[in-house]
Amino acid sequence: MSDTQETAVPHNPTTALVIDDLTVAYSSKPAIWDVDLQVPEGVLMAIVGPNGAGKSTLIKAALNLIPRAAGTVRFYGLPYEKARSFVGYVPQRGSVDWDFPTSVLDVVMMGLYGKLGWFRRPGRKEHELAMHALEQVGLQDFAHRQISQLSGGQQQRTFLARALVQDAQIYFMDEPFAAVDAVTERAIIAIMRELRERGKTVLVVHHDLQTVEEYFDWVTLLNVEVVASGPIGTTFTPEKLRKTYGGRVSYLHEESVQSVMETE
Repeated sequence: MSDTQETAVPHNPTTALVIDDLTVAYSSKPAIWDVDLQVPEGVLMAIVGPNGAGKSTLIKAALNLIPRAAGTVRFYGLPYEKARSFVGYVPQRGSVDWDFPTSVLDVVMMGLYGKLGWFRRPGRKEHELAMHALEQVGLQDFAHRQISQLSGGQQQRTFLARALVQDAQIYFMDEPFAAVDAVTERAIIAIMRELRERGKTVLVVHHDLQTVEEYFDWVTLLNVEVVASGPIGTTFTPEKLRKTYGGRVSYLHEESVQSVMETE
């Protein structure tokens, strides 16, 4: 394990996520390098860092969506292939083809395919579960609308409902607050907090440093490598933020603004 990571959680099956020596490279250039990360169960964690730091790459590599050059990932002690049923994923809204001709309800029910299998048709129970997930995100009245007719915030909430219907143990969300309205942002953070209260683990790629302390209780600072990971109070500090962003930070704690300016 890298000596740069401040917080160590013992290796055991109850640790939600364990990443060892994870490296991903594009055209021989590392996007993330030798990442070691251990995330305890039941935290709401932000993954933050500058543009190009590898935040989305980290999530995608953990979920086998892109190839790894090296390293292992375990969810409650299991590889993703065996843990797929209790891992939920909310992708970046911009990565989805919203012109695909399907309804909001159908998109949400896709979250149940892992439990149903591809050849069993959803029934009344699945329909009720999907509608309940839509109620949680405030979209029950949009169930039969085509996804292309939704606003950006409504589309994001649709994919959040798809993840919720899985009733997963660990959730990955890639920039869920990006370009959404205030109503959607409040709905998303309320859902995240409810998941945490139920003992779920939520990992969120996040870009707004001003809301990290308000929204999250755990943070991983990433800039190709892990700079630090741990509770907000001991990890989200001016010194560690400067190490992560190289002094180019638009927001820090008030008392550190002057010192950051002096380093630039």
